[in-house]
Amino acid sequence: MKQAILLRHGDTAANLARRYCGATDLPLDPASLAAFLAQRPELHYPDPTGYDVLTSGMRRTEETLAAIYGDLPHRAEAAFREIDFGVFENRAYEELKDDPAYQAWITGDNDQNVCPGGESGVQMTRRVLAAWESLTRDTLLVSHGGVIAAIMAHLFPDEGKHRWQWQPRPYCGYLLTFDEAGPQYREIP
Repeated sequence: MKQAILLRHGDTAANLARRYCGATDLPLDPASLAAFLAQRPELHYPDPTGYDVLTSGMRRTEETLAAIYGDLPHRAEAAFREIDFGVFENRAYEELKDDPAYQAWITGDNDQNVCPGGESGVQMTRRVLAAWESLTRDTLLVSHGGVIAAIMAHLFPDEGKHRWQWQPRPYCGYLLTFDEAGPQYREIP
């Protein structure tokens, strides 16, 4: 692989309400999608010609790919799905703050802590990086904030950023270039 385009899906209603949304298969928020489509002609995304195009297969990634690039042939790769928040899925902090299981998860190293009925950040990262390492062609991936953050933290450990500082805004991401000097990136759009 010489290049990769990593793009985060657009906002869902759960994102806007600050709910934990990983394994829940939600569509894009209609108002946010309309706002994006209104500004889309002014945004410059890399040309996907010649790229192996992937999504996580979740509805929000499928709709985002279509919003940015139109009807582009692609395949779904479930390994690039967001972390599964288990029993915390589609719930907000205010709903969970007094739940002992939630407090146990967010206390201490919540990257290591497993969400009841879900997975840990470490488990998600392991799954994502195994799939990432198997890619051999230039790739355009429409995925999730946590997935992209895990890939970027892995590729650029010397940047000194916490994994979540790599999480791009909705409809944004990174263009990665790989050469003998190592990986480089620029933000997109």
